[in-house]
Amino acid sequence: MLTNTNSGFFAYLRRDLLLAYRRKGEAAGPVIFFIMATTLIPLGVSPEAKSLEGISAGIIWVMALLATLLSTDSLFASDFKDGSLEQMLIAPDLLVMPVLGKVVAHWLTTGLPLTIVSPVLGIMLSLPSSALSPLVAGLAVGTASLSLIGALGAALTVSLQKGGLLLTLIVIPLYIPVIIFGSAMAQFGIDGLSWGSPLAVLGTLLAMAVVLCPLAIAAILRLTTINQ
Repeated sequence: MLTNTNSGFFAYLRRDLLLAYRRKGEAAGPVIFFIMATTLIPLGVSPEAKSLEGISAGIIWVMALLATLLSTDSLFASDFKDGSLEQMLIAPDLLVMPVLGKVVAHWLTTGLPLTIVSPVLGIMLSLPSSALSPLVAGLAVGTASLSLIGALGAALTVSLQKGGLLLTLIVIPLYIPVIIFGSAMAQFGIDGLSWGSPLAVLGTLLAMAVVLCPLAIAAILRLTTINQ
C-alpha cells in the first residue's frame, strides 16, 4: 500500500512537470507577469528609493499572489476536460497523494521560480539587503501555501466554464494570513529584528495546508465527478 501511495505521488509529479516542460510558454506566463507587473509599480508610485523601501516587500508579495492565481485556475481544468481527472479518481491509489503530487509540481513550476526571481526585483525596488534573505525564505514557504490553497479553489471551480473570478473570491481571504506574515518577515529584516517568529507562523500555516488541503481537494473532486 505504501509503495502504491508513493507511486501515485511521483507519477503525477513527473507527469505535470513533463507537461509544464512541453508547454514552456504557458508555464513561464506567471513568472513573466510577476516580473513585468512588479517593475511597473514604481512608474505609478514613485521611483525614489525612500518611497519604495517601505512598500517593496508588500508589492512583491501581492504580485506573487496574483501570479500564483494566474496559474492555479488550470490546475485541474485540463484533466477534467480530457477525462484524466476521472481516471485519477478511480485509480486504486490514495487520492490525496496524486493531488499532492500535482500541487508540488505546480509549486516547482510557479512558486519556486517566483522565489528565485524575487531578490532581483527586491533590489530593483530598493529593498534593503537585510530584507532579501527573509523575503526569499518567506516566499519559499509562503508560495507553497499559496499553491495548496489555490488548488483548493481550483477544485471547487473545476466544472465551471469561467471559474476564474469565483476562484479569486474563494481563495483571496485564505491568502491574507500568508501575505501578512510573509510581508512581516521582510519588515523585520528591514528593522533589524529576528524574523524567526513570522517564519514559524508561515511554517505552521504550510503544515496545516499540507494536512488539510489535499484531503479537502480529494473530497471536492469526488463530489464534482459524481454530480456530473
